[in-house]
Amino acid sequence: MARNEPSPAGTSEEDARDVALMQLVGAGNTSAFEELVERHQRLVVGTVGRMLGNNSDVEDIAQQVFVRVWKSARRYVPRAKFTTWLLKITRNLVFNEVRRRSRHAQLPLQVESEDEERPIKDERAMAPDAALLEQELQRAIEAAIAQLPETQRMAVVLRRYDDLSYEQIADVLDQSVPAVKSLLFRARTQLRAHLGRYLAG
Repeated sequence: MARNEPSPAGTSEEDARDVALMQLVGAGNTSAFEELVERHQRLVVGTVGRMLGNNSDVEDIAQQVFVRVWKSARRYVPRAKFTTWLLKITRNLVFNEVRRRSRHAQLPLQVESEDEERPIKDERAMAPDAALLEQELQRAIEAAIAQLPETQRMAVVLRRYDDLSYEQIADVLDQSVPAVKSLLFRARTQLRAHLGRYLAG
């Protein structure tokens, strides 16, 4: 399949640096590993957080991603952009966690956890200005995304927050580009239904 061919973005300086670092990591170089973590920690933590919600599991899952990177370094072959490979590992661990939670909890995933305990509602009641209304909308969007099926949710996160192309998302999800476009279309339709009262305004 064409999706296994190197991405054009994989020839960039950034990706070349990642590949060079992975070669060093494969040889056991811990400094190279630390640099790799620093370069991509925000991407991994952000993606995990948007998939699982803000809770204590996010750091644990992100740490597991980089443990997998370390363990896989000697076998790493740069067939696509490094971040695509990294996000595949992230996807696998996140989906495993989503399924584990669904077996152990009756409640749906919530984007808000301890944040709901903060006095944001009182502030909004006192001063319903544009910034607070925008914050309310963002929270509503995140809550709506959290209700999507896991593959749709991952596609939306990768597109909306990580700014990946359809081709890159297809690589991460092991889907065709038309399948990714279909996933995103269904997800956006569902999001519009959830956010109807905001869109109507």
